[in-house]
Amino acid sequence: MSIGLVPITLAGETLAGVFSAADSSCYAAKEKGRNRVHVYQTGDTMLAARDGEMRWMPRIQQALADGRFRLYYQPILPVGSDAPAAARGEILIRMVDEAGRIVPPGAFLPAAERYGLMLALDRWVVRRSLEALSATLGLGGDVTFAINISGQSLGAGDFLDFVTEQIDATRVTPSKLCFEITETSAVSELAHALHFIDTLKGLGCRFALDDFGTGLSSFSYLKTLPVDYLKIDGGFVTGLVGDDIDRAMVEAVHHIGHMMGLETIAEWVESPAILLKLRKIGVNYGQGYALGRPRPLDLDQMRFD
Repeated sequence: MSIGLVPITLAGETLAGVFSAADSSCYAAKEKGRNRVHVYQTGDTMLAARDGEMRWMPRIQQALADGRFRLYYQPILPVGSDAPAAARGEILIRMVDEAGRIVPPGAFLPAAERYGLMLALDRWVVRRSLEALSATLGLGGDVTFAINISGQSLGAGDFLDFVTEQIDATRVTPSKLCFEITETSAVSELAHALHFIDTLKGLGCRFALDDFGTGLSSFSYLKTLPVDYLKIDGGFVTGLVGDDIDRAMVEAVHHIGHMMGLETIAEWVESPAILLKLRKIGVNYGQGYALGRPRPLDLDQMRFD
């Protein structure tokens, strides 16, 4: 049992405000490990953050209803000259607010994750991405989209069926799809992740393990998950130039990945100096501002080799 308590002696408090604070306090108690009591206090930073996220929930739902989300695309490019060059990139989501301004994902995705809206967003991204990819069928290009899948979607019983239905409906070649799953999501939903990966790999899709290296048991789980790519966590990549430990971590991930027959992708490649270090290590692909910023998905501007 989790309990949220709110003093009702505060001057100027409305009944709605008291109930809202009690609801937030109850959720805060659950996050502390359940069977806890959280007492609301004025200036509670934990609840202030939660209240801020709660305000995003109806905005996200309304944006979905209004069609106010957009696909962005960030290229994933070869680090070395021997890697094949093709139009390849990660699909990203952006929200358009009520005034028509682009909202970065860091503003609304935490709220979507907390309040169970990621499944709806993932469905939207998969549907729109496959429709866009289907439009390239007659263009003769070698295009691959990397699409993020959340832990909530991995654990949803009908999401896998939804993805396979979209592949069939759009007639997209499955090998042009690479689904990205974070290490944390894969571990927390291991059984579902394995079934999801096995089923879609059977169709020809590929998989990348995202943010690799952040978990305490990263390498042990790697032997269990049949992925094709390792995306080296950007926190290590940004420190590649000046931090010996970060450099050793990048080298270790790349080396073990290659021993297992996997290709490596470095995130957050923000400078030419980082790119040079990655080339020396032998990392296969890079993604970051030094190689290309996220931009609205525009098939006419994509590169076809």
